[in-house]
Amino acid sequence: MAHERECRIPQDLHIHTVYSTGDSAVVPEQTVAFISRVAHARVVGISDHFEFLAGETFARYEAEVRAHNLRVGTEVNGAEWVKEAMMVNADYYIFHCLDRNEDYCGAEDLLSTGKPVIIAHPLVMGTDLYRVPTECFVEINNRYVWRHDWRSLRAHVNRFKFVLGSDAHQPNWLNVSVARYVAEELGIRETILFPNSD
Repeated sequence: MAHERECRIPQDLHIHTVYSTGDSAVVPEQTVAFISRVAHARVVGISDHFEFLAGETFARYEAEVRAHNLRVGTEVNGAEWVKEAMMVNADYYIFHCLDRNEDYCGAEDLLSTGKPVIIAHPLVMGTDLYRVPTECFVEINNRYVWRHDWRSLRAHVNRFKFVLGSDAHQPNWLNVSVARYVAEELGIRETILFPNSD
């Protein structure tokens, strides 16, 4: 058992499940229960898309995720969803910060909750990291980091703390091998947001 524990990655907070009903990349096998059984990381958080959780669905989602002793996150797709997302009982936010004034303000609003705000795949979103509050965490994830010049993140290594994630929509995506490679190349030390979860 101790060896098993050592083999798991430290943290993965960017994972989607069948609650992201409008995301065609999510497969039916990607359930909260399945991810809990796999236990690929010491700290596991589910962060389904908020636009599919808004309203009464969030309470059901939160209850199921917490019943499996996982962290409750949600992925907020820009400023349009920020005010509503601030009202739910999430442990952290994954935030799509496009290069728009309202999204940079949205990041500040989410930070005002006192909960961690993770800027998701900034290279894909065209995020100007110089405009993002440095209290946010920047994510390097397996799904997107290799699609752009990740070396451009080097300019921000001393400005932000970084988290690594899978952005898993399918069981075989539950790993952070590419993200870990990039972090190592950039000299980034992963920040563990919930160290006492295990």
